[in-house]
Amino acid sequence: MSKLRNYASAIAVPLLLGAAVGFLTMSSMDYDTLNHPPLSPPGILFPIVWTILYILMGVSYGMIRQTGRPESSDSLIYYLQLGVNLLWPIAFFLLKWRLFAFFWIILLDVLVLVMVIKFYSKDRTAGLLQIPYAVWVIFATYLNLGVYLLNK
Repeated sequence: MSKLRNYASAIAVPLLLGAAVGFLTMSSMDYDTLNHPPLSPPGILFPIVWTILYILMGVSYGMIRQTGRPESSDSLIYYLQLGVNLLWPIAFFLLKWRLFAFFWIILLDVLVLVMVIKFYSKDRTAGLLQIPYAVWVIFATYLNLGVYLLNK
């Protein structure tokens, strides 16, 4: 696979899947009507941040694939965390399962940290590109818990 095609597909997958979930949950997004914990960003920031994070995620995964030595466990952890990531807004916004979503995002925290470590061990830059994602997901865990506690 050419380098350009590798990166284009690696970036397109999370962007397109993220957009599809965003479209699916758009009508049920009630973030702005909820009580928020301190440090909560405005709702308009989320699609901007997620777009950037999905691009970084794709570039990082493309780097791992480009090394020529990706293991099946690299793809497994990448797609597993991506799947868990994409199901979170469905639980939180569409189904309004705020407590379930909190436990689900803890699973995502663990998977993302495993991915960061795994990617870092293969390609330092690929691992470092995942750090903003890990930080954001940990912050989102705090927001999820705060929203649950303030709105139950």
